[in-house]
Amino acid sequence: QVHVVESGGGLVQAGGSLRLSCVASGKIDAINTMEWYRQAPGKQRELVAVITGGGSTNYADAVKGRFTISIDNAKNTMYLQMNSLKIDDTAVYSCYADVVIDSWGSTWSGGFGQGTQVTVSS
Repeated sequence: QVHVVESGGGLVQAGGSLRLSCVASGKIDAINTMEWYRQAPGKQRELVAVITGGGSTNYADAVKGRFTISIDNAKNTMYLQMNSLKIDDTAVYSCYADVVIDSWGSTWSGGFGQGTQVTVSS
């Protein structure tokens, strides 16, 4: 069984920074991809950023140039460095992981746990 847990959210003023973490735990042989999502009140969940185990990244247009996704494969941990935060970035941020769990290449994917709240004030 694999679990993902997010942390690092908080209250920050507009223009400030936060660093989120997502730890995947369990029997993990390798990471295929890990993703950050966010959901603001009254809105649908949206993809924020994606990273592969090899380090390739992709970002939503709304966060390009401000957010940086990174991964530490040895720790099965993904990070999201968020700079120049805007009020519109206020949301619950959650992560999703697709990982290899055995030598036959079996995979597990899941996430969207409790998430971590990011609140940006004016």
